[in-house]
Amino acid sequence: MATRQRESSITSCSSASSCDADDEGVRGTCEDASLCKRFAVSIGYWHDPYIEHFVRLSKERKAPEINRGYFARVHGVSQLIKAFLRKTECHCQIINLGAGMDTTFWRLKDEDLLPSKYFEVDFPMIVTRKLHSIKCKPPLSSPILELHSEDTLQMDGHILDSKRYAVIGADLRDLSELEEKLKKCNMNTQLPTLLIAECVLVYMTPEQSASLLKWAANSFEAAMFINYEQVNMGDRFGQIMIENLRRRQCDLAGVETCKSLESQKERLLSNGWETASAVDMMELYNRLPRAEVSRIESLEFLDEMELLEQLMRHYCLCWATKGGNELGLKEITY
Repeated sequence: MATRQRESSITSCSSASSCDADDEGVRGTCEDASLCKRFAVSIGYWHDPYIEHFVRLSKERKAPEINRGYFARVHGVSQLIKAFLRKTECHCQIINLGAGMDTTFWRLKDEDLLPSKYFEVDFPMIVTRKLHSIKCKPPLSSPILELHSEDTLQMDGHILDSKRYAVIGADLRDLSELEEKLKKCNMNTQLPTLLIAECVLVYMTPEQSASLLKWAANSFEAAMFINYEQVNMGDRFGQIMIENLRRRQCDLAGVETCKSLESQKERLLSNGWETASAVDMMELYNRLPRAEVSRIESLEFLDEMELLEQLMRHYCLCWATKGGNELGLKEITY
């Protein structure tokens, strides 16, 4: 009842939105990923009652290998997040870089696994759209207000800050702006911190992603970084992926760091991280619980297992740690 009374307490301030035409193709990948996740959820790959509030169900059916790929991605990232939360007993913060329409905050709240604070960062234009959905839809706004100690929650077009959840519009290539905005939303550098980047670093130049990784490693006493993106991009299949994205005005500026699992780990280790691990998504898929694999494989028929394997061998899940020895962060594995 108290929640319902407070639903109208989110107020909005006008703010000029910025648009960089050069990044339009990258922003478009947010929409693609959201549509794919929405479709996979709709046919039962995993449970997510919140994605429907951010994106409409596409009339176009997604291919089974795409759905299985997204399942493996969501499952893998989720397992690492929960391992970090268990190690820190939720006395930590999570910073999701390039979060898009991600719903992890709400799903963690449902499981009573929220960190001390959960931050999301993305392009201001994407943040504006996400905040509009939150403002207009009580299933999204009510959980935030429940956790917020104030009577009203102010947000403008590019930022929302509450006690346990913040959404920030910023460019990850501008580290001084990123740090300033995070600190304004009470980022605590003393807390163990998990940073997440899913298909984000690959759209930055190697120099830009190295700077971001170095900033993350140097800013927190105990930290973990999760990176999901392309790998093995030097072969013919990888070249076709690059060409397909280029035709949509989306350039993989950082593809040279996606040559192999070794190059992925080396990037992390050379930018301040003490441990680094990486698996391609086919290896991860093969490690899934057999009962879960049987369940998702019964959802729809897959004609081309070879295509699934090719696709999965070209994406990977990487994780790195720094400090946190007393917490056992180095023990975290998939």
